[in-house]
Amino acid sequence: DERGALNFITDTIRRDAVALVTEGVSVSCALDFPTQPAPDNPRPAQHMMVVAGDACTTTGMPGMQSAMDFIGVAFHGMAVSHIDALCHVFVDEKMYNGFDASDVKSTGAMRNSIMAGEDGISGRGVLLDAPRHRGVPYLGIDEQIGPDELDAMAAAQGVEIREGDILLVSTGRDARRAEKGSWAPMEGLAGLDGHCVQWLYDKKVAVLGSNGVSDSIPNGTADQWPMPIHQCGIVAIGLHLLDNLNLGDLATACSARERWEFFFVIAPLKVKRGTGSPVNPIAIF
Repeated sequence: DERGALNFITDTIRRDAVALVTEGVSVSCALDFPTQPAPDNPRPAQHMMVVAGDACTTTGMPGMQSAMDFIGVAFHGMAVSHIDALCHVFVDEKMYNGFDASDVKSTGAMRNSIMAGEDGISGRGVLLDAPRHRGVPYLGIDEQIGPDELDAMAAAQGVEIREGDILLVSTGRDARRAEKGSWAPMEGLAGLDGHCVQWLYDKKVAVLGSNGVSDSIPNGTADQWPMPIHQCGIVAIGLHLLDNLNLGDLATACSARERWEFFFVIAPLKVKRGTGSPVNPIAIF
């Protein structure tokens, strides 16, 4: 198996999730393409013009005028909205399902690549809004969310976490960045503590996303487990992770409707042997 927890999203679950679309309103959950250097973006994405409007007649096709550009990105890190494939993280030089780390070669991943999601990932999305639950605009960079608080948030929002859900947990990182500017995530980043791994496994969550990287940094666990949500979630559970989302607009949309479930669509690029992909996930009400 190379799909991991994606197997929890059955055709029936996907079909039932479509019924959540009653308004036709869509909300992007991606950050803007991060081309400007910042403490949390040390390797900025590239965006440059190949043909600009002032040279629009140089297309090589008489009568055709156009503009063209180029983009390039090293998407793993703390700045680009992306999905992690199951070949992205190893423990004891093993990845999900016991495959060897050496199966990810200089030419890419022989196993567990992002092609597991080549047909798209869609289903019931659920947002748990930690800042709203605590009555603050955003969590501090040294704060963590434990499994009991995940249960408390779900109960307060009147939503049940079900098998096959795409779970999004907001820490308010986007709101803090808007107020204070960007910072190096190694200074601290709010997220889930390591005890949430068992909770995620028990709930049979299919995909986990956050406006951070799901893990809190530092995590406070033993040295060999600096990022237990990534290490245990990806390697042991087969959980695809969505990192660096923009959940502020989604939280606003959910709060206005007092509704925390929606149809959610993720479309990874079809990168053969890829360790993940930039994404623009869409929530649809």
